[in-house]
Amino acid sequence: MPLLPEEPQIHESAQGPRATSASGRTAPTPRPVPGPRPAAHPRPGRPGPLRPTPPVQRTPHDVAATPGPSGPAVRTAAAPAPASPQIQLIPASAEGALDAAEEAVDLLLDSGRAPGEVLVITTGEQHPWATHELSFGEASYWAQHDAGDDVFYADAAAVGRATKRPVVVVAVNGGPDSSAATVLPLAHGRAGALLIVCGDPQQINSVLGTGV
Repeated sequence: MPLLPEEPQIHESAQGPRATSASGRTAPTPRPVPGPRPAAHPRPGRPGPLRPTPPVQRTPHDVAATPGPSGPAVRTAAAPAPASPQIQLIPASAEGALDAAEEAVDLLLDSGRAPGEVLVITTGEQHPWATHELSFGEASYWAQHDAGDDVFYADAAAVGRATKRPVVVVAVNGGPDSSAATVLPLAHGRAGALLIVCGDPQQINSVLGTGV
């Protein structure tokens, strides 16, 4: 009976060098990504190459980016706008604003805030802590600010030097009429997440332009 032509066998040794993995087993040598190639001739005993499948028509909403004359278009996401701190108002008189600020600090610490996350600003008389620390000199006072491991107290004159902290508490406890108008915008810029203002609501809203 006639012999059928056998399909030529490609021995493993003829497949080119093979890389050896760290475990001792042979692994195929990495190959570059193939580019456009001419259609291969059909192998003996095998059907010819299949005809390429027609490309799928894609609707405009399926297209992620449209190539332009200088290359593929790149979608750029708009940078998120920086979030403004939340503002909380605690109504208090000028005489009681400092006590209200102290209570707010106690609640913050009890809720889990680290002391170094809180900055307290006064518009009028200095907080007793600030008065005490400044008695040892400006260098010692600001060294504690730079350490950032405890609640820091500053007055209207020092708030410009104070750096940003997650929570700022302002006690509108008097001072010149322009003091609150100067301190509150600065305090708003120093607050990363929360600004608490203790004082007269009408005065605070007129300065910050809020409806709290």
